[in-house]
Amino acid sequence: MKIGNINIDIPIFLAPMAGVTDYPFRVLCKEQGASVVYSEFVSAHGIIRENAKTWHMIEFTDFERPIGIQIFGDSPEVMSRAARMVVDKFSPDILDINYGCPVPKVTKRGAGSAALRDLCLMDDITAAVVESVPEVPVTVKMRAGWDANSIVVPEVGPRLEKLGIKAMALHPRTTKQSYTGEADWSLIKALKESTSLPVIGNGDVKSPDGVLRMMEETGCDGVMVGRSALGNPWFFRDAIALFKGETVPPEPSIVDRVSHCRRHFDHMVDWHGERIGTNLMRKHFGWYIRGFNGASPYRKALVSAPDREAMVAILDSIS
Repeated sequence: MKIGNINIDIPIFLAPMAGVTDYPFRVLCKEQGASVVYSEFVSAHGIIRENAKTWHMIEFTDFERPIGIQIFGDSPEVMSRAARMVVDKFSPDILDINYGCPVPKVTKRGAGSAALRDLCLMDDITAAVVESVPEVPVTVKMRAGWDANSIVVPEVGPRLEKLGIKAMALHPRTTKQSYTGEADWSLIKALKESTSLPVIGNGDVKSPDGVLRMMEETGCDGVMVGRSALGNPWFFRDAIALFKGETVPPEPSIVDRVSHCRRHFDHMVDWHGERIGTNLMRKHFGWYIRGFNGASPYRKALVSAPDREAMVAILDSIS
């Protein structure tokens, strides 16, 4: 598939996830073959204020290319200015607009998936961003609608295509569903049938073979993987093997899991600093240290450990 002028041979993407897809996590997934990775969503208001923490969320390395930076906001003017600033300062390969976040602190301001309640505002924001960065492909990640009574698929597909969007990713749950219930893959198929643009499916891809199943059932051009990659960057390696018709490698051993967890931890401290990196790593311990006998006590000890030294000692004791 292509997004603008970007050729993507194996269309398996790392989804943007708030509080997760920072540089350390993106690099580990990229190493395992993720074709395109995305930043966690970044506030357009924070960008135009040149907030240091916001800038740090956008930073990336050339190893991660092609990479998409995802922004969110409730104003066409602010989103336009933010998009221009991101492109001028960081030169990402893709700029993505978040119309999918269901979190109340975002939607109550009219941003994220709240835009799906006002498609005219969505049109205005989209047009403003596309016009502000003509040299970079702009994409959209969205939900199916605000609730079960206001599904906007496939109405939105042709609208966004006319505005100059280069690809759309759909998580086929509503805002009200959040992450409960089941993702309705039939809506991905409906979106694909409504537009000539590339459509990327997302939601409930729980195993590597689910990537192929989503493509077969919906006709989507690519698949975006989110929660299934948590503590499991090997998901991409395995899905790519299936995509190529190759044998899936054996599952990582406990030693492999701990080794990757240690590398992730080191990256977190290097990127965020020891205090912040150590605190942010606690949730990742819960995702990595699972799936083997005796994992629970180690996981609990890591999550509650007081500092980096104690965490490293616990990891070194796992064999």
